[in-house]
Amino acid sequence: MKTILAVTLIGALALDACNSNTDAEAAIEAPVRGLLTTEVKRSTATVQRRYPGVLEPSEITPLSFKVAGKLGVLSLAVGQRVSQGDLLAALDSEQFETTIENRVASVEEATAQLEQNEEDLTRQQTLFERGAVTKVSVDQADTAVKTARAQVTQAEKALKSAEEDLADAKLFAPFDGIINSVDSESFATVASGTTIASLYIASDYEVAFSVNFDTVRQLVVGTPARIRLADDPTVTLQAVVSELGERADTVSSFPVVVRLEEENPLIRAGMAVEVSFDFELPAEQGFLIPMSAAITDGTIEETSGPNEPQTVPMFVFDAATSTVQRRETTMVGLRENQLLIIDGLSEGEHVAVAGVSFLREGMQVKLLETED
Repeated sequence: MKTILAVTLIGALALDACNSNTDAEAAIEAPVRGLLTTEVKRSTATVQRRYPGVLEPSEITPLSFKVAGKLGVLSLAVGQRVSQGDLLAALDSEQFETTIENRVASVEEATAQLEQNEEDLTRQQTLFERGAVTKVSVDQADTAVKTARAQVTQAEKALKSAEEDLADAKLFAPFDGIINSVDSESFATVASGTTIASLYIASDYEVAFSVNFDTVRQLVVGTPARIRLADDPTVTLQAVVSELGERADTVSSFPVVVRLEEENPLIRAGMAVEVSFDFELPAEQGFLIPMSAAITDGTIEETSGPNEPQTVPMFVFDAATSTVQRRETTMVGLRENQLLIIDGLSEGEHVAVAGVSFLREGMQVKLLETED
């Protein structure tokens, strides 16, 4: 009997020892996870909206001759930089020089005729004083002089016009700029006013794009903007709204033009850029939260636009229980590559920003530090 009791007691003790070991192992297998968070702080009362666009010259100037003629060698190239006063193109000068020679001859002929008529007038006046001719002869001679003078004036004006045509047969750059297009070819015969090339100022650029009604009603001419180069996002330049369309070019899409106010040697016409504005929030100020805080197990509805309120779930640290709790928040956009949250969070709370995919509702965690 004593032997049976002893065996039973030993078995009980052994079972109790096994249970104790199992609990200890369980405790070791479930360590408390460290939690990196960011503290919820009040942000400024703005939201950033971004729009893609293309950098284009603010004004393109067509270049043409005032006179018709035959082009010489045209050596312009698109993208070529020119300085004010540079010779860009020239017409064959032979026809203009021939015209000038003819006009010079006409002036000389008219001048000679005038001199002859003036001598005749002097002679008629002398004869009239002697009584050899009548007053009619003097008047006729005087009229001939006036006519000759008019012909000289007309010939001189024609000569001046021919000389101006010769000067206009050369096309000079009106300002420092870049060739935007070359619209003619060497040795082509061109009419007066025909565009030979076009030029734009190298430092004068703008971006045209369209926005919805909610955005355009918040803009005025002079509203500040920022332009970021797509090819080099580190380059950000200041700009202002220069034009606003009063009528939508498509349904509820209003044209906006932003003019660049800074220069940069990297910028070129045709570069892809991103235009951004800072707007006051439609609701309360909101909080800026790193994008890594978002739980990505959901999807955004197809009807949601890029600047419309969207639901974004996050894990919030509960200091009373040292656990994380899933929270539905409302985002209204992005600012400085962070989520702008206007509902679902309170100032001073801590939101998980690392290892979010490994967290679960009610998980025990240890607060490590707060990300600034």
